[in-house]
Amino acid sequence: MDAPLFVKTDSSARRIGLLAGWGRYPIIVAEALKRAGYEIYCLGIRDHADPKLAEICADFDWLGLARLGKAVRYFRRHGLNQAVMAGKIHKVRLFDRGAWRQIVPDWLTVRTFAAHFITLRRDRKDDTLLSAITATFARSGITLRPATDFAPELLVNKGCLTRRRPTAGQEIDIWFGWELAKELGRLDIGQSVVVKGQAALAVEAIEGTDACIRRAGELCRSGEFVVVKVAKPQQDMRFDVPTIGLGTLETLVAAGGAVLAIEAGRTIVLDEPQLVDFANRHGLVVVAVDAADAQTAKCRVPTAA
Repeated sequence: MDAPLFVKTDSSARRIGLLAGWGRYPIIVAEALKRAGYEIYCLGIRDHADPKLAEICADFDWLGLARLGKAVRYFRRHGLNQAVMAGKIHKVRLFDRGAWRQIVPDWLTVRTFAAHFITLRRDRKDDTLLSAITATFARSGITLRPATDFAPELLVNKGCLTRRRPTAGQEIDIWFGWELAKELGRLDIGQSVVVKGQAALAVEAIEGTDACIRRAGELCRSGEFVVVKVAKPQQDMRFDVPTIGLGTLETLVAAGGAVLAIEAGRTIVLDEPQLVDFANRHGLVVVAVDAADAQTAKCRVPTAA
């Protein structure tokens, strides 16, 4: 008789899977997991993940963007019953001409996403697609957990991170942008907006935060605008948690922006000391705020008589 595909070992509680996308976040998560004593079995999304993950993890393999079947088999073969997802997936690539012929999905991926991409009975919002992935893993005995459960220190604390603080006018724009961004998140469109003088310059959709900031810079040549990035009201901390890193601030400087406001306790800040140093050297404002701040600010915003 063949051995079962999934063999649970005594050490399975100290083993964990990692699905790694683009950016530094997967590396930082892997380092945090390793410090906590976990054996990490990592699948790096091809053309997304950093090969350096192979140096950190107990085992590493590449995974095609639409190969859910391979992912399930890999985790079960290594006796895993829990995994985390970290890093961005460039969803825009799914809309390239002939994308699905190039990706070549396996059968489990086809079954998982048939209602989204073939019959079109379901939408393709981020939460919808990621929830479908989560359910597919759950049916195979693999629980996806929030990466921040293992590295809670990555979630930014409330307060102004930089020496420079927002002006009164910038504070008004922060709270104006907060309400817009929360509504975008509620609709699962995006998490970031760019505003100036209580006017929306750009809103994030499939293109991502950096592209949204660059577009604002093209539209507002005078610069000095405010970027607001928040968690969705219904944010599932297992995936798509708002994240900023040095690249976000580099984009902000290049576009001419002045302020980055993020949601305290629900936003991941990568390499915070280096990020704050960069912001201070370029005279930027980076501030972490929460819903209580937003409610207080509403009382201070002037209204028309």
